[in-house]
Amino acid sequence: MGAKFPSQAWADAMKAAVNSSESYAAVAKNWEGDFYFVVSGSEEMIYMDLWHGQCRDAVYTTDPNFKQPEFKITAKHEQWVKVLQGKLDPIQGMMTRQLKLDGNLIKVMQNVKAAQELVGCATKVDTEF
Repeated sequence: MGAKFPSQAWADAMKAAVNSSESYAAVAKNWEGDFYFVVSGSEEMIYMDLWHGQCRDAVYTTDPNFKQPEFKITAKHEQWVKVLQGKLDPIQGMMTRQLKLDGNLIKVMQNVKAAQELVGCATKVDTEF
């Protein structure tokens, strides 16, 4: 039985997946930035602090003031399901407005491989929707 998305159990599993991924570590070695991954229409979000190929922190929260991350990506639950199943590329999702980015799009676009590997890590988490 998988970890429910979103939840602290899912955040913990995602952190472990990121920190055990050699491919993510390689392509994200220069990435510095933290995120909120927000489920629109709810207060639920996952905070992730990503730093040089590792995840320093991953927290499920319903408090939008928990942290002030550099980036916030907001999408409906159905869109997150597609992303986490590898059916929707997050960059494509942002370009087609299925996912809304608050933050520096140029920085994200300069690190597309890191974003794709991060999604690759997410697809490996045993997730229950």
